[in-house]
Amino acid sequence: MTTAEIEIPAETFGIKDALKMLGVNVLNEGVSTGTGWIEGTGGIIESFSPADGKLIGKVKTASEKEYLQVVSAGKEAFKKWRSVPAPQRGEIVRQIGDELRKYKEPLGKLVSYEMGKSCQEGLGEVQEMIDICDFAVGLSRQLYGFTMHSERPRHRMYEQWHPLGIVGIISAFNFPVAVWSWNSMIALVCGDVCIWKPSSKTPLCALACQNIIAPVFKKNNVPEGVCSLLVGNPVGDMMNNDPNIPLISFTGSTRIGRIVAGSVAQRFGRSILELGGNNAIIVSEKADLNMVVMGAVFGAVGTAGQRCTSTRRLIIHESIYQKTLDVLRKAYAQLRIGNPLDAANHVGPLIDKKAVTDYLNAIEKAKAEGGNVIVEGKVFSGKGFESGCYVNPCIIEAKNNFEIVQEETFAPILYVMSYKNIDEAISIQNGVPQGLSSSIFTKDMQEMEKFLSAEGSDCGIANVNIGTSGAEIGGAFGGEKETGGGRESGSDSWKAYMRRQTNTINYGSDLPLAQGIKFDV
Repeated sequence: MTTAEIEIPAETFGIKDALKMLGVNVLNEGVSTGTGWIEGTGGIIESFSPADGKLIGKVKTASEKEYLQVVSAGKEAFKKWRSVPAPQRGEIVRQIGDELRKYKEPLGKLVSYEMGKSCQEGLGEVQEMIDICDFAVGLSRQLYGFTMHSERPRHRMYEQWHPLGIVGIISAFNFPVAVWSWNSMIALVCGDVCIWKPSSKTPLCALACQNIIAPVFKKNNVPEGVCSLLVGNPVGDMMNNDPNIPLISFTGSTRIGRIVAGSVAQRFGRSILELGGNNAIIVSEKADLNMVVMGAVFGAVGTAGQRCTSTRRLIIHESIYQKTLDVLRKAYAQLRIGNPLDAANHVGPLIDKKAVTDYLNAIEKAKAEGGNVIVEGKVFSGKGFESGCYVNPCIIEAKNNFEIVQEETFAPILYVMSYKNIDEAISIQNGVPQGLSSSIFTKDMQEMEKFLSAEGSDCGIANVNIGTSGAEIGGAFGGEKETGGGRESGSDSWKAYMRRQTNTINYGSDLPLAQGIKFDV
């Protein structure tokens, strides 16, 4: 994988100690096949913290040589891992969960420092990892198949599920560790092996995870190659085009998702695609405005608007439109923006300066299309904002058909608009290419049920009286339309990581054919 040369930052929020605890304060070999490291011979990527602009570390990336080595190790490991009873695989995942509990604080701080989300959100992301481990442990004893009645006498039919092989996981910067765990922990109990290609913007979080899980695998004599890590953007293309990897789970933009889907489909592979979101909250005249403010503000500014489930649009009933805007203005005026490791701050930085440029361009496009800025957007500078990545959460009055509103901008920009009746509100909500998360705030039972019915939200996630972000791991996560249609995490999403097999056993002494066909010889 890679070698990470770590320059310890001098700030005072415990990052130095966190890096030491996670094993990323010394040279790390950047390609891992599970319990050991091999040196990468690809190029070098640098990880800068958007919190203060400082260089955290340099990581040598994998070349094709290391990639082939890791895939070969994975193929060999799969032959052994698939034969380990699922409950035993679950026990190893349980131990991984215990290790994550030990390292929750330092890993959460590293997520916050390298990615830029608030420390509370960083800790919450690690908690998601712990939760999915717990879920996967239970799942390891629940990989059920159905038994069916056969039309032929003395025949038994049933279905069972077998592991696929190597699962390729390509994750994004905004959730640098959680999305990997959603996929890998379930894939592991299913009997698959995993290769993880993390975002090149947050490689150190991935190194830390590998350092946490490696001792668990080593203690349990798990073969090399069961859970591997490869850093470097070229790795993604190698994975997408590799027939040795039957499943690719990709999290990222719709634009790149189209390329991934095409490459994987070309070789008849499977893909789980978690792509863009353009999520809306409908605010009924029968809503509790205190609840609306909490859900909308956190949804719009949490992770600095860099969640795929971030609230992008607020669709407000015309009778309470101005009142809602007044309440939002007051709430936005109280937001504290600054170093994400400082618990007093609500909003951290965007991931990098390109994201800042995208934010500024989106605001200008909205203005050019006739948008009215309610809360100004700006970039902060000076002491405490040296990275140049801190921006002010912005609110813009807009129309749903604006070109910029139809797009997903990964930044804290909230577009507000009004509606006359629930049918119009649902039409506006559904009137974008994306279909990830949606929400309605109302006390009216008929509005709730209509929103959740086949006539309502067309998204993969539809909530009532909670916001668009903050999905729990117990439910399958994913969306429709240009969001990709994939599902990860809870519910029965484990089936995506396995292959279904239908079995028929004839325990009689005759050989009757199906459909009553006669074939005498």
